[in-house]
Amino acid sequence: MCGIAGIISLGSRLTEADIETGKRMTSILHHRGPDDRGFLFNENCFLGNTRLSIIDLSAQANLPMSNDSGSIWLAYNGEITNFKELRDQFRLEEKFSFNTTSDTEVLLHLYEDMGMECLQHLSGMFAFVLYDRKLKKVVIVRDFYGTRPLFWMVLNHRLYFSSEIKSFMQIPEFRPLVNREAIFHYFSLAYIPGTLTAFHGVNELDGAHLMEIDLDNPGNPVPSEYYSIRFNPDYGMTLEEAEEGFYQAILGAVDRNLISDAAVGTTLSGGLDSSSILGLSRVLGKGNELHSFSLRINEKSFDESPYQRAMAEYAGTIHHEITVNPDDVKRNLFRQMAYMDEPIGDGSAIPFMLLSAEARKYVKVLLSGEGGDEISNAYETHMANHVSRMYRKFVPSFVRKANLKLAGLLPVSFNKLSFEFLAKRFTRGAELSAPEAHLYYRHVLDRSEKLDLLHFAENHPHTGKFFSELFNSLDYTDELDKLSQIDMKYFFIGDLMQKNDRMFMANSVEARFPFMDRKAVEFFSTIPSKYKIRGLTRRYIEKKAMKRVLPPVIHRRQNFGIELPYSLWFEDSLARLGHDHFTRERVERTEILKYEHVDRLWKDHLARKRDNGRTLWSILSFLIWFEMFVYNGDFRGYM
Repeated sequence: MCGIAGIISLGSRLTEADIETGKRMTSILHHRGPDDRGFLFNENCFLGNTRLSIIDLSAQANLPMSNDSGSIWLAYNGEITNFKELRDQFRLEEKFSFNTTSDTEVLLHLYEDMGMECLQHLSGMFAFVLYDRKLKKVVIVRDFYGTRPLFWMVLNHRLYFSSEIKSFMQIPEFRPLVNREAIFHYFSLAYIPGTLTAFHGVNELDGAHLMEIDLDNPGNPVPSEYYSIRFNPDYGMTLEEAEEGFYQAILGAVDRNLISDAAVGTTLSGGLDSSSILGLSRVLGKGNELHSFSLRINEKSFDESPYQRAMAEYAGTIHHEITVNPDDVKRNLFRQMAYMDEPIGDGSAIPFMLLSAEARKYVKVLLSGEGGDEISNAYETHMANHVSRMYRKFVPSFVRKANLKLAGLLPVSFNKLSFEFLAKRFTRGAELSAPEAHLYYRHVLDRSEKLDLLHFAENHPHTGKFFSELFNSLDYTDELDKLSQIDMKYFFIGDLMQKNDRMFMANSVEARFPFMDRKAVEFFSTIPSKYKIRGLTRRYIEKKAMKRVLPPVIHRRQNFGIELPYSLWFEDSLARLGHDHFTRERVERTEILKYEHVDRLWKDHLARKRDNGRTLWSILSFLIWFEMFVYNGDFRGYM
């Protein structure tokens, strides 16, 4: 994985000042590619690339890359996992002279062979910018599921692009202003959804989208979709066919994602997804060659280390355990934000950065289980949807109302996924429509609470529009398939990929996600949801398929996900952070948050009147981001 940045003329020619700006934009991405840095430019286009060498470690594979004639230039970030198959399938070595064994050159020649039709044959994780000098056009592309980042903005007849927003801070004319609409939705979701970013004027290119720019007539560039996620369940599929198909699909994906000329390891949460990847690596004969890396959160109800150790021992890996304490969080809070570029309420971001720092001592690539929840209907919110339909059908409304009141009387608990938390969320969410409930089960603050917190909340539509509009646009009959697509479109890109990409690349480690390899996803989408959730068992078909590669202690358990115990730590270990940041001066200078409400949330949490841990963490993240990128503009000192 690498970093790309550049400038495209939308009219007047690029100047020497533009070239210097492009070089600065690229240089700030050094952490994404410490092995090399390169540039290609003319009066129309500047392409910059930092390189993390993974496949073909030679200088011949440095980036950006051009074909032999120099008519096609390519700035590239990611991995085409089926590049060897494509090279053979289309006989590229018979048609072109190869100078490397890299996937980058396969992509370059595949485009030479068939133009943008090449996208329909790719599997993998990528973001790239391709400049075709003969056709006088530039194409900016992000992969099918948004696993690799790409941001863009238009300013003074120039289109700027980069793997990270911090590149735009190197543009002399750029002024970092808060995108209030994005922050409004952030305080519902703890991430920024869709193509919005925290910065006014900066856009995120959506997954499965591209922008094509005609340099002779650039106009106003507009992204377009080149691939559609679609669930096509085969209701004639037998349970046995689903089991074997699942196994073969993920086995092939793991095999493709293990291809590397640099050292490869795996993350290991102790849950089913990451354990399955490790179990399959063992089947492929790689188990004892791999380093595995686990996070141990030093709080009893958050500690999953016994499961992690059991799986590592079973697979025979060289295992590393990273313990996370409150002091680690305090030491890395500002460094995390310097790499994140945007506020995020996901408490596992700092632990992920600590894991990648340890991993970088041994490997350059880590396989991760992210995406397994999306393709297997494995989230608690999916089970809640499944159960709520039966709950509304068989439980009379007066009993449901009583349950709602009883849940509200439960004492506040700061434990992970406590009964109190689940009961309160479920009894209320069960009364809502499927997309409304999906938001409610996960929300940080609802609209009325945001009216109390934000100075401008009444100016923006309900955050639920993202979920409801997509849900209602899909012609599927199965609600669970619709919810999976919502998660792939919003949560996977906005939270999981932001966290994974920035926190791993902060330490120059490439993350790969076999469960989201296109070839595998397109099979998973044909499995009926009745095989994914069966009765009250989540991940039914995944468990059945993976039983052959897992020890019983892993096969039987449910996933809980990695999270920080911020609700507990805010009471003691992180109390000073709250007292230092939730002050009138720091809150009011944002001109976004209302101090009186922040102060009330903080005091109610400390008094255990309500668990405001996730809300306070989201506020803390926003305050640090604002200070670092908007108020002071000083993020370099923490990198």
